[in-house]
This record gives sequence, C-alpha cells and structure tokens, in this order.
Amino acid sequence: MIISHEELRSIVEARHSAPHDRLGMHYVTKRGDMHTIVVRAYLQDAESCWVVDIAHKKKYLMEKLHNSGFFEKTFEKCDLFRYKFLKKTFDGRLLEVVDPYSFLPTISQFDCYLFGQGKHRRIYEKLGAQVCTIDGVTGVAFAVWAPNARRVSVVGDFNKWDGRYHPMRMLGVSGIWELFIPGMTDLEKYKFEIIGANGNLFLKSDPYGSYFEGPPNNAAVVFDHSKYSWKDERWIDRRKTTNWRHAPISIYEVHFGSWRRIVEDGNRPLRYQEMGKLLAEYVKKMGFTHVEFMPLTEYPFAASWGYQVTGFYAMTHRYGTPDDFREMVDILHADGIGVIMDWVPAHFPKDAFALARFDGTCLYEHEDRRRGEHGEWGTLIFNYGRHEVRNFLIGSVLNLVDRYHVDGVRVDAVASMLYLDYGKESGDWLPNQYGGKENIDAIEFFRELNDVVHEEFPGVLTIAEESTSFSGVTRATKYYGLGFDFKWNMGWMHDTLAYFGKDPIYRKYCHNQLTFAMLYQYSENFISAISHDEVVYGKRSMLYKMPGATISEKARHLMALYSYMWLWPSKKSLFMGCEFGQSNEWQYDKSLDWHLLQYCDHQFVQKIISDLNRLYKKYDFLYKYDVDGAGFEWISCDDCDNSVISFLRKGCSGQQMLVVCNFTPVERVDYRVGVPQNCFWREIFNSDSEVYGGLNRGNFGGKNARRESYHYRQYSLDLYLPPLSVLCFIPEEAKIC
Repeated sequence: MIISHEELRSIVEARHSAPHDRLGMHYVTKRGDMHTIVVRAYLQDAESCWVVDIAHKKKYLMEKLHNSGFFEKTFEKCDLFRYKFLKKTFDGRLLEVVDPYSFLPTISQFDCYLFGQGKHRRIYEKLGAQVCTIDGVTGVAFAVWAPNARRVSVVGDFNKWDGRYHPMRMLGVSGIWELFIPGMTDLEKYKFEIIGANGNLFLKSDPYGSYFEGPPNNAAVVFDHSKYSWKDERWIDRRKTTNWRHAPISIYEVHFGSWRRIVEDGNRPLRYQEMGKLLAEYVKKMGFTHVEFMPLTEYPFAASWGYQVTGFYAMTHRYGTPDDFREMVDILHADGIGVIMDWVPAHFPKDAFALARFDGTCLYEHEDRRRGEHGEWGTLIFNYGRHEVRNFLIGSVLNLVDRYHVDGVRVDAVASMLYLDYGKESGDWLPNQYGGKENIDAIEFFRELNDVVHEEFPGVLTIAEESTSFSGVTRATKYYGLGFDFKWNMGWMHDTLAYFGKDPIYRKYCHNQLTFAMLYQYSENFISAISHDEVVYGKRSMLYKMPGATISEKARHLMALYSYMWLWPSKKSLFMGCEFGQSNEWQYDKSLDWHLLQYCDHQFVQKIISDLNRLYKKYDFLYKYDVDGAGFEWISCDDCDNSVISFLRKGCSGQQMLVVCNFTPVERVDYRVGVPQNCFWREIFNSDSEVYGGLNRGNFGGKNARRESYHYRQYSLDLYLPPLSVLCFIPEEAKIC
C-alpha cells in the first residue's frame, strides 16, 4: 500500500479537498526508464476491481484497501497508459467504469480568470452541469463556485446520494470546484454535498442548474441543451435591426399558471406547448406585439408568483421541460409575437437548499444584514459589489436570451436595488462610502448589465420597474445613465387610476392628475403599465375600480381609461384579464374568468382593446414618437370644470391626430376645440360607437374646421362629445407613412 493511512481515511471519510491528487493514475517515481505508477479507484458497490489496459486489452487485479470500495494497484517500470476499470458488484455483475479522475479540467484558467473578474459572458456553458464529450467519452461536467467550502461532492441517484464517491477538485484559487463524470446522461437528478467553512455538512441545489425537480426535494436535473432545433431565424434577424423606441410595443402581461386552465383534466394549468398555441392565437387576435411572462425561472413557493427565485438559470418544471419552453417561444415568434420575461435580481429567498449561505458563508448575499437582507420581504439581497455575483446575475439574463431566445427582460423592483434605505427604518441600513443612500454597486451593476446585453444581443429589450424619480434610468450609460431601454411609468399609473376611481362629479377637483404626467413624460422612455400589482390584495379589479352602479356604467369608464391610455404617448402594457374587464381580483391559483365573455359589456371592453392596438399600429406616428416630445402637443389641458382634455399626436410631414377626451357622463354639445388646419377633420375613433356598447353619438364622420381662432390656434371645431368618450380625428390631407 502506497497511500498513507491518513490520506486513505480522508478519502473514505470524504474529507479530502483535492481527490484528483490521489485518485486515478499518478507517477510515484520517474527516474529515466524506471517509472513507477499507481492507480487508485474509489468505487461504490464494488466487491473487487481490475485495471484494464485499453491498448493491450489486459486487466490487472487491484488490492482492496477499504471495504467501502477503495482499491489500489502499483505498476513498476511502466509509463502512463489509457485505462478503465472493471468492477464486480456484490450481486455478481461485471461493469466497466471510466475513471472520473482521469480527465483534465473542463474549465480553463482563462475561464476562471474571466469569472473572477465578473466578465464571463458564457458562464452558463461552464458552471452547472454540462453534457459533453471529452476524449471520445460522453458524460457530464459539473462545476460550482464555493470558495470557502472544505469539500464539495456531486451526489444523486447515480451514487445513492453518497458524497464519498464523487468529490470534486478546486481549480487553483478560483473557488470553482469541478468534476467530469463519464457515462452520465441527461435527466439525472443531482445536488452538491458541501462541507462548509464551519465544518458543517449540507446539501445545495445547483445555482446554475438548468432544470429542477419540484418541491420538496428541489434537486437539479441534468439537461442536454443541444438537442433542440430552433425555427425562428427570421424573427431573430429582424429583432437585431429593430429600433424599439420607434416601433410599436403593446405588451400583454401573463401569469402562466392562471391564464387558462384545463378544467377537464383536474383544473391543471397549461403546459408550455399548449400555452404557445393558445396564447399566440389570442394575442395575435387582440393585436398585442409582445407577451410578458411573470417569472418562470425556477421557484419553490407558488404563492410567490415566481418572484422568490431559487433557480436563476432554469425554466420552472411546473409546465414542462426546457425544450418545451423553447417550443412555446418558437410558436410565439412564428406569429410575430415577442417574449419578455420578468427577471428578479433584487433579492432571493432564504431557503436552505438554495443560495443562502451557499458554502457556509454569505457568498451571494452581503455579510452585513443591513446591506444583505430585506426585512420587509423576508429575503436576502445580492452582494452587487462582488464580481462573481454580478457575473452570476448577468449570465442568467444572457442565458435567457441565448438559450431560450427571450426578447427582453423586465427587471423587477429596481428601486429597492438603487437605494440602500429602501423599505428600512433609520439605523437599519448603511450609507455608501460618500454618506449617501444610493447603492453605488447596484448602479454600476445595472450599467454593466445593459451594456453587455445590448452589445451581445442587439434588439433585446431591458425594462425597469422603477417607482422613484431616480434620474437617467433610460439614459445611455455613456451619458452616465443606467442604460435601460424603457421604464414603467408608475407615477402616470397611480395618478390615472386615482382619477378614474373617483365619482365623475369630483374629477374636476383633481384634473391635475391627468395633466401632471406631461411635466416629466419625456424625461425617460416610458411604458404606461397596468400590472398584476394593481388587481390583487384588495385593490379590486380594473372594472371594479371604476365608479358606477352597474357593470355597464363601470365598463364605460374603463373603456374611456383604456382609450386615453392607448392614445397617450408611451409604450403600453396591460395585465391579463384587464383586457376583458374581469370582475374578480386576480388569483394566482385559478383561471381567469373567461366565461364573462358571454356578456356583452365584457365583449365591448375586449373589442376596444383590440381596436386600440390596431389603431396604435396603423398610424405610425403614434409609436414612432412615443418617447419624443415632438410627437405631442396640448390643445387644452385646463378645462377642469368639464373634465375635458384635448391634445395632438404628431408625426413627420405634418401628420397629426386630434384626441378629445370627455371624462364625465355628461354630453358636451358644440364643444369648441382649436385646431391647426383649416380642413375636414375625419372622426376615426369614437369610444361611444355601438361596437363598444355606445349609442353611436358623435360627429357624423367628422367636422369641417371654422375660421375662428380658439385655444391659440387659427381654426376651430365645434364638436359633439358623447358622455365618457374619447374621440380621434385626423385632417383629410394628412398622409400616413
């Protein structure tokens, strides 16, 4: 026996931190031609074992040094040779085994360097579990970052979850542990068994795992990503050259598990492929340009709606496999529908199997709880100043775009990341190095994220859900902004819902809630968003936010709100169910109330949304100038007594559209509006049309301008404004690009 008793004990007791130094084939001495080599194996369920010389087809019996399966064989006057093991199990079977400890590292020094610098843009192809072929041998390369661990092993069904048999090696001082296990195929479940810095033993799911089993076990599952063949090349090519600031964006926000359920099959949610077909058909019919999914990266707690993520690199197992998700994206892309994913880098849950104290230390989270914990949410905050953590987060977005062809991410809770005192009491947070409350590490993280995403994948969108007045969220990083493409306009949303929630008789007293948003409208590239957050937790559905004694009255108010929203300059986003006036609040574990569409009022709401989407896409100046102040001009914003506003949406070469909104249930006869052109103004949209349940009251197709100045314009129109209506007019000479 060459190995020392202490080293033997360290291996069989799973305490050895460098197993490749002792297991496998090694030189003992090397003097001239007098080479001595030793071969060691640690094999589970092995009664006896032979070393097989592959080239000469000879086998040599090994000495069994420990009953748990430790074998050793010494060869004198011999050089290294290609080998494998032949083991005899206790039930008499003979099995060939390729030695995991005979392979060079699957991760290069350069990979380790890039990761340590936070700059590895394909880290999802290195860490985690990668199905690959090395020296003609197919297997799975495992790698995990755990710099403070004393020992890390891969465990799973393949080794009976025994951490003694597949310990990993650390690559230099990178903190990355690596092991290639030959013969393993995809769909194997696994975890990492870790002895932490404090000597405690625990199991962890793979932070870079790309597929998981469900709770309570939450094991990662090996998945081969090379098998799927994409069919969306035309869409991807078109995306690369699209300037989305000047393109139509109308987003349909979806919670996957509750959009529609199969009642006949136990009220189960749809699978990815089923969702792709049904959703593509519906979204195309409704005229939306994009679908935004609430988080589908893996999460254990359904009631979190996906916002407490434990698998940042995996699509949730609940609805199918990663390839099933890809097929759904392919279906949506085939119908010209973009796919946006909610992404949650602001925090992560404290679940013991996931990221929290991953190697026994605060690895992903900040060590100081004043920086590392969201007391209000009961979650942990990422340490954005650590290179490897930033690489982990940015890599998860690149993984979504590269492997799953996602067209953009909506970044959740950006404000909580930008401010160190977010949701915290005085004394419960630490200021930055300059004494301020801004999280400088998070600011730099966002800049890097947006630069990398836009450089690697032109045309992919980044959208910030940011609720404060932080300056430059959508300004380019070269001008010291954060670099997002768009930002949700939370101020517009809150003011608009507050206004429309009031009885019309009181609206004249809060007219500024309609007009204030224009003071900052072009300070950022905004999306007007009505999200899931507005229709839960007692806030009521959009329909029931509206005043009125009957559903019909509420629907009139809601259609006026939507008409105003779609004609206001910005991109659009609407949560599922709101488009047909769902009565109940949204519930994550129940289907939308699709049966309501048997009633005319809900049909009218759905119809006006589809028509507004088509109007928005038909007149290109409505979207080309969404984020350009040259595309908007007030006609009248101060008629609070009548609760009427009017404005122009403008484009190139004199294109313009007059929008007049009457937000009281009172008709306005011969209501005068100033206009810039002396011509016939054709009425192209009227929310009082009978197709929306109205009475077809309007202006008989349009009105001729009068040579009487009004509203500081040379000409004017005398219009009939139906109650609770929004009207659109274009001059007859207007040319549509």
